[in-house]
Amino acid sequence: MSDQKTRTIPLLPLRGLLVFPTMVLHLDVGREKSVQALEQAMVDDSEIFLTSQIDLSVDEPEEDDMYHNGTLAKVKQMLKLPNGTIRVLVEGLKRAKINHFMDREDYFEIEMAVLEEEDSGKDSEEQALMRNVIEQFEQYVNISKKVSNETLQSVQDISEPGRLADIVSSHLPLKVAEKQELLETINVRDRLMRILEILNNEKEVLGLEQKIGQRVKKSMEKTQKEYYLREQMKAIQKELGEKEGKLGEVEELRGKIEEADMPENVEEKAYKELDRYEKMPSTSAESSVIRNYIEWLTQIPWKEETTDRLDINHAQDILDEDHYGLDKVKERVLEYLAVQELTQSLKGPILCLAGPPGVGKTSLARSIARALERNFVRISLGGVRDEAEIRGHRRTYVGAMPGRIIQGMKKAGSINPVFLLDEIDKMASDFRGDPSSAMLEVLDPEQNNAFGDHYIEETYDLSKVMFVTTANNVSAIPEPLLDRMEIISIAGYTEIEKQGIAKGHLLPKQVEEHGLTKGKIQVKNDALLKLIRYYTREAGVRSLEREIATVCRKAAKKIVSGERKRVVVTPNTVEEMLGKPKFRYGQAEAEDQVGAATGLAYTTGGGNTLSIEVSLAKGKGELTLTGKLGDVMKESAQAAFSYIRSRSDDLEIDPDFHEKYDIHIHVPEGATPKDGPSAGITMATALISALTGRKVKKEVGMTGEITLRGRVLPIGGLKEKSMSAHRAGLEKVIIPKENEKDLEDIPESVREDLTYVTVTHLDEVLEHALGEKHESK
Repeated sequence: MSDQKTRTIPLLPLRGLLVFPTMVLHLDVGREKSVQALEQAMVDDSEIFLTSQIDLSVDEPEEDDMYHNGTLAKVKQMLKLPNGTIRVLVEGLKRAKINHFMDREDYFEIEMAVLEEEDSGKDSEEQALMRNVIEQFEQYVNISKKVSNETLQSVQDISEPGRLADIVSSHLPLKVAEKQELLETINVRDRLMRILEILNNEKEVLGLEQKIGQRVKKSMEKTQKEYYLREQMKAIQKELGEKEGKLGEVEELRGKIEEADMPENVEEKAYKELDRYEKMPSTSAESSVIRNYIEWLTQIPWKEETTDRLDINHAQDILDEDHYGLDKVKERVLEYLAVQELTQSLKGPILCLAGPPGVGKTSLARSIARALERNFVRISLGGVRDEAEIRGHRRTYVGAMPGRIIQGMKKAGSINPVFLLDEIDKMASDFRGDPSSAMLEVLDPEQNNAFGDHYIEETYDLSKVMFVTTANNVSAIPEPLLDRMEIISIAGYTEIEKQGIAKGHLLPKQVEEHGLTKGKIQVKNDALLKLIRYYTREAGVRSLEREIATVCRKAAKKIVSGERKRVVVTPNTVEEMLGKPKFRYGQAEAEDQVGAATGLAYTTGGGNTLSIEVSLAKGKGELTLTGKLGDVMKESAQAAFSYIRSRSDDLEIDPDFHEKYDIHIHVPEGATPKDGPSAGITMATALISALTGRKVKKEVGMTGEITLRGRVLPIGGLKEKSMSAHRAGLEKVIIPKENEKDLEDIPESVREDLTYVTVTHLDEVLEHALGEKHESK
């Protein structure tokens, strides 16, 4: 390479362009200085120096704004355009370098030196390089399709390495700075090497572009194809009158999933199942299984929640309006409301309303929901034997469904209903599993935020549900389940309460149901009392409601037949309508008896009086027990018998009585099963009465367990037993000393009429229960 002597020549700065030697191209020139430079070049010998601007945005470039290496070019043609710009055809001649900028105002003028390439003699390495460049350029042209085949042909015919490098460079999509770098590379071999690098890179990039393009095209084609096919399917189904068939169903289900507001993991599962459903033929058996599953997922409430009405006074009014008495339960509900108002985050409590039938357990749960303004749902657990009834069946089974809990939640429509589990003590277990064990998870506030149903498969949050369970017999509920519930005992109603319930609730309801009005029927208070005393014997009010319904029916018949215009029910007309009394009010003995004592019993139907009779007959000392007694009650009789034998001297009984007499203990109402230890002192009293001849006072009732040493142990159900004593017309009740604390639960009206005697030993019982001493037998 050699520098020629310097020349002075006009300069034309280019924006975004670079002209290589041997390149011929058109330029549009508009800047004033550039136009002046061109005109000066035409005056001289049509030669001009072309260089590129470093920064394209500069309108008036200075010396530092231009590259100092450029191209000496010849102006071949000039044409003035109507808009004032000049179109020029230039041909690059040689590489050149600016040595010095001349001071001129009207255009750029420079002193430049031409940079000549030395003739390297085309050695074999250069030849190989040239061939490689032509080959790579050919491949590039085939991939890019941006260069014409004529250009490729002309490149293949070039034999000079420098010219080849420049022509190939001019056809590559390079930035000005990269082209400038090639222009400034004077060594031909280096230039060819650099071009080879650039061609390899370009080929890689183009290959990737092609792949991406094909992928995009394929997915677009697939989408368009699917759209086209769907539209065709719709048209065919429309013609067949199939109302858009399965496709319409899929879209409908997709809409339901979107609206259901499910948790993210459940939504993902739903869409996955929907995708399976869409691909599955309608005739497939599994198709309907998947559809049912998706519909269940969309119908269960996942986030819908009702707003609690946390107004204690309002709740109190509603509970009082719906139920007479039941103060403990009402108090518990109001406490829950109060805490909820303070914390806003209390987990739903698990209440168990335990009590005899007909006291309003189920309707109380409905009232709680009304007071809280929550949705109410009830499921009955009576007779449920299969664990799958609670947790659901897996989807592999034919006709699989979610369990009753999830079904109840769907019915409720919100995640925080009042959920009544009726008759929880009536669940049983068999070979299909133990449903009470499945209930453990439902009723555990620490676990039920992730309840697992076999059918739904995803966990479900039950922590905001207020569960209320009902039971007649708490002892029938398994211990672990009982431990998770808060037991609220509801005893039977007193006569006064029953009268209030009949007057305020039952009578108006039955009058309305039978199409009567207050003007057509009037039931006197003493008539209601007679109904309660002589026609019903129960802890609740269900039988009472039935008797009132009978009275209303009889009255309706009289009014419709024209016999009466208005019916007034008095104690006398009650007997006309309902026949002779079904029960004897006041079951207390008419007079003091020997060998007959009145005990107080507690059954699932409430409290009851229990008459225990003892008879002696000459024999060999056999002890016979009759009256369908359970094992515990038989053992109580044996304990009483043993105690009497051990204390025969103190009790002034013949020590050999067990060898001289056969003793028969009978508890009347033989068909009714009876069990429990609380008749212990009653049996002992009746036995001692029979053996000593001392009469048992008719007005005394008693309850308590006895030990072999004569100690009296506490019992349960004192409230119910007291009410049965009151109903039976007793005046004095003997109870264990340890049950004294339970007296405050007994209604005042009952407590006022009864005298309670607390005892710790059988001697005290005998003192109060037996009359004056007579000759012993």
